[in-house]
Amino acid sequence: MSRFSSSFTIADDGVDPKQVPRRKLYTGAEIPAIGLGTFGSDKYTGEEIAAAVVGAASVGYRHFDCAAVYGNEHLIGESLEIIMKGGIKREDLWITSKLWNDKHGEKDVIPACKKSLKDLRLDYLDLYLVHWPFPNHHPPGAPPGYRDPNSRPYIHEEYMTTWQQMERLVEMGLVRHIGTSNMTIPKLKLVLRDAKIKPACNQMELHPHFQQPELFRFCIDNDIVPVGFCPIGSPSRPERDRTPEDTAAIEDPVIVRIAERLGVHPAVVCVKWAVQRGQVPIPFSVRRAQYLSNIRCTITEPLTEQDMKDIEGIDRNCRLIKGQVFLWEGAKSWEDLWDPDGVIAS
Repeated sequence: MSRFSSSFTIADDGVDPKQVPRRKLYTGAEIPAIGLGTFGSDKYTGEEIAAAVVGAASVGYRHFDCAAVYGNEHLIGESLEIIMKGGIKREDLWITSKLWNDKHGEKDVIPACKKSLKDLRLDYLDLYLVHWPFPNHHPPGAPPGYRDPNSRPYIHEEYMTTWQQMERLVEMGLVRHIGTSNMTIPKLKLVLRDAKIKPACNQMELHPHFQQPELFRFCIDNDIVPVGFCPIGSPSRPERDRTPEDTAAIEDPVIVRIAERLGVHPAVVCVKWAVQRGQVPIPFSVRRAQYLSNIRCTITEPLTEQDMKDIEGIDRNCRLIKGQVFLWEGAKSWEDLWDPDGVIAS
């Protein structure tokens, strides 16, 4: 019995998915240039998020970004089944999931992927990401000061053991593409050096106040598509990820000015900028008006060159998802997770 409406119809006010821009991967496959994120933080129920997946598909979304740790894949699987029974072909969908940190072990990767596939009611994933480059993890709803006593820094040999199992998933036909997430340039350089199947995408925090120009360019130059989470600055992120110095891109005067000129919410400007810049934003919302306006802005008149230049100028290097809960004993600060000086912290 469905936990929400089991009917699915294409909305009259939606967007034709064929008009939504796409990014070509090095394999030749194409990923829709906007997706719906499904991390509801601690603020939304799995049922609300699963209902939003059905609603988003009805207005034109074909790309859904999932993860085992979000705890809602079994509900989203029900949504995907409703969508496909409603006439959307599996090959027209792009479904991403992620390997959680406690499943990096050599014998854990394949079973973890199979569990996600079972929960999502799918035969294969379009993209499977290593969620974080560390085996460090935390329980759901962990407070900011939580530390996994077994946490450790990035160890490349361990990561490649995990990656080799990711490659096996491709060889088994369970996954079409594999990728990385929350990586840095020095870590990616090692993976590119040693991988048999290179990452197709790198998921990373990207919004007007955190543009990561060096990492963004590195990905583009190496045929890795940048997928951007927190594209509007993640106003609903967990309390553990909030710090006093955080800024809000949707409140930036430049973003507000452009939004007022276009007659849209500032969040829409952030999404429009992201798509136009060349990344793939995955904004989250359970509200129809919001996810509809987010996808609709991808097919409307582009931002001007001056708009893009002005937004480039408001980068504050303000990382919102700092990852404090993944720190290991002896780490100086959350910055050690991100190799700011170009050297992998140990």
